[in-house]
Parts: sequence; structure tokens; C-alpha cells
Amino acid sequence: MSRIGKKPIAIPKGVTVKVAAGAVEVQGPKGKLRQVIPPGVAFAEENGTLVATLEGGNTELRKFHGLARSLVANAVSGVTDGFKKELDIVGVGYRAELKGKQVHFALGYSHPIVYDVPNGIDITVDKQTHLTVTGVDRQLVGQVAANIRQMRKPDPYKQKGVRYTGEVLKKKVGKTGAK
Repeated sequence: MSRIGKKPIAIPKGVTVKVAAGAVEVQGPKGKLRQVIPPGVAFAEENGTLVATLEGGNTELRKFHGLARSLVANAVSGVTDGFKKELDIVGVGYRAELKGKQVHFALGYSHPIVYDVPNGIDITVDKQTHLTVTGVDRQLVGQVAANIRQMRKPDPYKQKGVRYTGEVLKKKVGKTGAK
């Protein structure tokens, strides 16, 4: 059995959990999430905690035990605290602007890039070069931040592009030229 799968998930005050067939619905102060559970794993509420157990004796389904527990734990922490990713835009003339449910990027291309913000995600732009992606769903927040970073990956030579805040880049040395 998985060590992670054995850990109980504490349910904070203000959070309601409904265990349905094949899914767990979690509702809290920040929102509501429905997490689909892999087959072979069941959840039960015991003394204010949520416990994941394996169903049946199929050994092939044991690999989903820790995964299912982690997904539901992320859902519980998402509806209570939420998740956040921060990005920095580095480069001369590189900037972002929020217009309604769209973010307009100027990233050195001949045209501006328009990114539609998906439902359940909030993006704030500070000083035109700092973005904050927040939301309840951890997977969606990470995917949106990765999609924005993908628009202009950090250049290893000039260090320009979109990067995560605090990301350390290894600067490469360019050509030395003929002497």
C-alpha cells in the first residue's frame, strides 16, 4: 500500500465533502470542485477526516491509491486557500495588459498575442511585467501558467522571455568571434 494513500485528509471548518460514485465533491469558501477518482479507490469520511481505501484485491489498482489521495487533498486545500503562480516578463518592450477576460501580450513578435482566460482562473497584471495566476484547481492554475510561459520561453543567451518568479536560469555564453 502507498504511504501517501494511507494518510488521512483533514477537513477544515467551512468545507463540505460529498463522496459520490466515482467522484468526490468538495465545496468551501473559495469555490466548488468535483474530483474524479480512479477505479479501485474509495473514500470514506471518519471523524472529520477523509480516508482513502483500496477496493478489492486487484494489485494493479494499488498504484492509484496515493494519486487519488493527493488529488482529493489538492481539491480540499484549493477550496480553502487556493493556488497561485507568479510570472515575470523580462525584455525591452515585453509587456502584458488585461482587457476583460483576455490578456494581451507584446512579446517581441510582429503581432500581439491574445490569451483568453479560462473559467475558474483569475489573472492580475502588476506593472505590465508581473502576472499572478490564481484559482481553486491546482492543475488548471499550473497549466495556464505553463501556457503563458510557453508563449516566449526564457532565452538562455539574453535572459529575455516569460519566466516563473524566482526561476533561476543558467546563462550561456555566446560566440566569442574571430580574434
